[in-house]
Amino acid sequence: MSGHSKWATTKHKKAVIDSRRAKSWAKLIKNIEVAAKLGGADLQGNPTLFDAVLKAKKTSVPKDNIDRAIKRGAGIGGESVEYTSIMYEAYGPNGVALMVECLTDNKNRAAAEVRTALTRNGGTLADPGSVAYNFTRKGVIVVSGEGTTEDDVMMAALEAGAEEVEPRGEGFEVVTEATDLVSVRTALTEAGLEYESADVEFVPNLKVEVDADTARKIFRLIDALEDSDDVQSVFSNFDLTPEVQAELEEDGED
Repeated sequence: MSGHSKWATTKHKKAVIDSRRAKSWAKLIKNIEVAAKLGGADLQGNPTLFDAVLKAKKTSVPKDNIDRAIKRGAGIGGESVEYTSIMYEAYGPNGVALMVECLTDNKNRAAAEVRTALTRNGGTLADPGSVAYNFTRKGVIVVSGEGTTEDDVMMAALEAGAEEVEPRGEGFEVVTEATDLVSVRTALTEAGLEYESADVEFVPNLKVEVDADTARKIFRLIDALEDSDDVQSVFSNFDLTPEVQAELEEDGED
């Protein structure tokens, strides 16, 4: 499934360039606020909030920040938050498809920042539906590979309804229907398997291989998009062959 989500799965971005984290603390906090607003402040009763908090903790967001975000989202203590979810469809260099997921309290600002990032980096906004048709919402769980075999992951995940399990970096990636994400995640946990993240993502139905020059341009474009605090995630349909990955890794060694 390499190439199907955020930077052709984040392993490529990390292997290719020495980059900042894809999500800042502010974006992680925003995810927590929205999850608490939609499902309440109880982590055990709100699996979306549970995963948002877990991801924040893994990125060393302070506990006080997390607790305040949960209270703001749930409306505890008089504070409240109001965000709008917007999805922009776009084309990058050489026609690579992009889905840009925004969470914002200012739609005009989000639109302007996305448009500017695209224009300055060889991208263009696409008509609604012209890109989205090639993507499907899927659950994507990244499982730690430490002390874990692919058979271990497959046994737990597939019995719980997962669609497939693939090696990813030093671990494994489990793909599910979006509605099965929580049940598969729970099954992995009950089997004693640690997972690094569990998210619903846009997975392309068809991927396109790109050369190293195009990949560099796409990386610059997605970096520019992710510089906006309103952009939560960027999904694309590009794929990298082992040869292209090797060439890009040499860039990072210069």
